Amino acid sequence: MKVAKAPFRFMAAAILTRVTGQRAVTLAELLDGIRLCSDDSIFNHTFQSLQQHHFLTEGFSNDFAQWALAACNEPRLAECLSSLDIRQYPALDDLRTELVRALETYLREAPDSAQRRAFEPFYFCEAITVAVPTRWQAQTLAEFCEALSLVSIHTVHFHFVAARLREPLTVNDFSFWIEESLGLKELADSIDQIDIYTNTLEGVRTRLLVEATPWLTA
Repeated sequence: MKVAKAPFRFMAAAILTRVTGQRAVTLAELLDGIRLCSDDSIFNHTFQSLQQHHFLTEGFSNDFAQWALAACNEPRLAECLSSLDIRQYPALDDLRTELVRALETYLREAPDSAQRRAFEPFYFCEAITVAVPTRWQAQTLAEFCEALSLVSIHTVHFHFVAARLREPLTVNDFSFWIEESLGLKELADSIDQIDIYTNTLEGVRTRLLVEATPWLTA
């Protein structure tokens, strides 16, 4: 069995949420808020919401879409906002631009919706990640699979979802290590294609193990 050039160290990640003081009670105010809020706020309401609502097959996957549906009764807008695949954006500014574009397009088509008051406000919050090493590390694929089966879903989120904002951009930590340290590009590519929207985080863990199992004898 191949031994990695460098071990994979699993990290435990805690998320601190801070209320910013920004809020929106109309879609027009939501649009202005998205334009002006911090990157940490964009991260919290998109990438981080995948962990907070980790049963991903229920409802929409980002907070903006959830609010558009539940508080504004705008299902078409909610579907539009939720259709943005966060894996495709190499930087939060790119994702912000697409959120703004989606809202601007919708409000041009439905101008009466812009100033209609929501049932409840949207509060902009920031996500601050604090990561520390766990006791788990791996130098072989077998050790990786064993550790992966034991770590928390928060660790799975940190390495598989949030990692796409770290260098190298848009790549999850697992795929990067498997390709760079084990030389298993085909496995790395198949893992990177696991859908974070149609799977829960537990489902992602299961899919990771299923993809890796045939390679344990490689």
